[in-house]
Amino acid sequence: MGFQFQYPQLVWLFLGILLLLVVFTGLQRWKKRSIKKMGEPLLVRSLLHNFSKTRYIIKFVLILVAFAIGVTAVMNLRKPGGPDGVNRKGIDVIFALDVSKSMLANDLAPSRLERAKQLIYRLMKEMPNDRIGLILFAGKAYLQMPLTHDHASAQMFVASAGPGAVPAQGTVIGDALKLSYEAFEASETRYKAVILLSDGEDHDPTALTQATDLATHGLMVNTVGIGSAQGAHITDAATGDIKKDEMGNPVITKLNEKELSDIARITNGIYVQLQSSDQAAKQIQAQLAQIEQKVAGDISLMSFQTYFWWFAGAMLLLLIGEIFIPERKKRA
Repeated sequence: MGFQFQYPQLVWLFLGILLLLVVFTGLQRWKKRSIKKMGEPLLVRSLLHNFSKTRYIIKFVLILVAFAIGVTAVMNLRKPGGPDGVNRKGIDVIFALDVSKSMLANDLAPSRLERAKQLIYRLMKEMPNDRIGLILFAGKAYLQMPLTHDHASAQMFVASAGPGAVPAQGTVIGDALKLSYEAFEASETRYKAVILLSDGEDHDPTALTQATDLATHGLMVNTVGIGSAQGAHITDAATGDIKKDEMGNPVITKLNEKELSDIARITNGIYVQLQSSDQAAKQIQAQLAQIEQKVAGDISLMSFQTYFWWFAGAMLLLLIGEIFIPERKKRA
C-alpha cells in the first residue's frame, strides 16, 4: 500500500480555487470601472504608473497555490510506516460458545464452560493474524463481538461469558450456526470458519439443516464436544444445589457427540472431543490451515507516516512570501 489520503472526501474543497478566481475576476472588472470614473485617462495612468500588474497577479497566484496546498494538508497525505498492521495474513473465525446451564457441569474440571474458555484462549494465542468474533448461545444466540483483530477485547468478552449473558435457557445450535453465517461479510466466500463449542444437548431440530445450508456457502464448521458420555449433574451456581427435573430426580447432562460430529462432517470440518486443550488446539489449527489465507490491510491497526506539516509549512511560507511582495514597481 503506497501513498493515500486519510480524508479523500474533502477533495471538494478544491472548488474554493474556482471561487477565488471568480472573486478575482470580479474585482478586476470593478477596478477598471472605477478607474474610468476617476477622470482623464492620461492623468489616472500617471497616478498609477508605480502599480505593477505583474506583481499583483503573482501575489494572487501565490494565494491560489497556498490554498491548494492547504487543502492537500487537510486531506492528510500519508503512507504506511512501521511494522504494525501493514499486511496481515489471516482468516475470519467465529467462536460460537454454548453458555447454557448444562455447561456448568463439572465432568470436565472446573466446569465445561471454563474448559471451553481455556481452549478459546489457547486458539486465539495461535491465530494472531486472524480476525475473530464471538457468539454466545443458549435458548437464543447473540453476537457478543463482531469480527475484529482486537484479541485483547475478545479475551475480555470470553472471560465474562456465562449463562447470565443469555436470558433464555436451552441449547439452540441451529440458531447459533445461522447467526455465525450472518456475522461474516456477505461478499466474502472464502477465508472463514466457525468453531462451535458445546455439549451438544440441542433443543433445536434445525441444526443439521443449518449446517447443510452453511456447507453450500463454503463455510467450514469445526465442532468441539465439551463433556463426557457418562454425564454429570448440573449445580446451581447461586445456591450450590443440584438441578432436578419435575419428578424431583437429579438432572444428568451428557455429551451428544453424534450431532456435533454430523455438523462437522457436513461442513467439511472436524469434530474434537475436548480432553487436552493443547491437543484440541493443534487439531483445530491443522484444520484451519487448509483454508486459503488472505492479505488484509487493517487500516485501524496501521501506523502511518503523515505529511501534513510539510504541506502546512509550504502553505505558510507562500502566504508570508505573498505579504512581502510589493505591488509597486521598483524605482529606476
